[in-house]
Amino acid sequence: MSRLDAHHHVRRPASAPPSATGPGPRRRVHEWLDAPGMAPLRRDFTLADLAPVALAGGIDPTVPVQVLPDIHETAEFLMPATAGDVVAGVVSWADLASNDLAGTLHALRAAPGGDHLVCLGHLVQGEPDWGRLNRPTVRRGLRTVAQAGLTYDVLVVPHQLLAVVTAVRELPELTFVLDHLSKPPIARGELQPWASLIRELAALTNLFCKLSGMVTEAEWHRWSVAALRPYADVLLDAFGPERVMLGSDWPVCPLAASYEEVVDVAEALPAELTAAERSHVFAVTAERAYGLGERDGRGRAGDGGPVGLDR
Repeated sequence: MSRLDAHHHVRRPASAPPSATGPGPRRRVHEWLDAPGMAPLRRDFTLADLAPVALAGGIDPTVPVQVLPDIHETAEFLMPATAGDVVAGVVSWADLASNDLAGTLHALRAAPGGDHLVCLGHLVQGEPDWGRLNRPTVRRGLRTVAQAGLTYDVLVVPHQLLAVVTAVRELPELTFVLDHLSKPPIARGELQPWASLIRELAALTNLFCKLSGMVTEAEWHRWSVAALRPYADVLLDAFGPERVMLGSDWPVCPLAASYEEVVDVAEALPAELTAAERSHVFAVTAERAYGLGERDGRGRAGDGGPVGLDR
């Protein structure tokens, strides 16, 4: 069975030592790497670094996800996608509040690697105004994303989910992807109110979710499949395997588990799924949500409508 990693990163942090990997995106500051315990991540991580660990985990191809909200990073982030067949599509960033977002997207698609642009995203979790998705200027930008035939990735924490519910409900023309299950409090073993909000979101068919980022939300050195299972069960029961996709969150995941362990956990958690349902979690859902394999030179092929269960 083909297996696809729908969420990983590549980066060249400014705090890293000089790279021996050759030319690539310029170094930029990742402030979150200054937090305690982040030292192992203060170095370069490239597609060349990912290739052997992904191969060992039986993964091919992948979807890299941009982290920094920097349009210059976006252009540089897309370029490596042109090398080989490793990258199926790219989740990048652009300013949703820009008055010329459509022009920006056109320029990105015309640039090297632009045909791999399938989705935009933003780390809403770090925003002081966690209701930013519902600002009028951002709403206008999200409609532009939909008109461009792109998907939108959103990373929030549980207390921000109500804002996501509103945005997803009021923008049925746009396909959304929720990252990392919205980071439930796995380390504390709490399910509510996260589980209820997830079920409310799952009722909206223009939203998909990533089975990703779980091991780093658990206790890094004491996690177990049993501790993760209740959260995976809620997700799969609410969304169904047709709307859930695997993501490794590499290179963050090795803080708690190796790449292979993350893939093994994803195999173990949906124990009751049929082979066809597993194929959705491990490949088909991501292909569908991001329109992978449907690019027509303009990025994700589409008619401006959402990729919902009714299509």
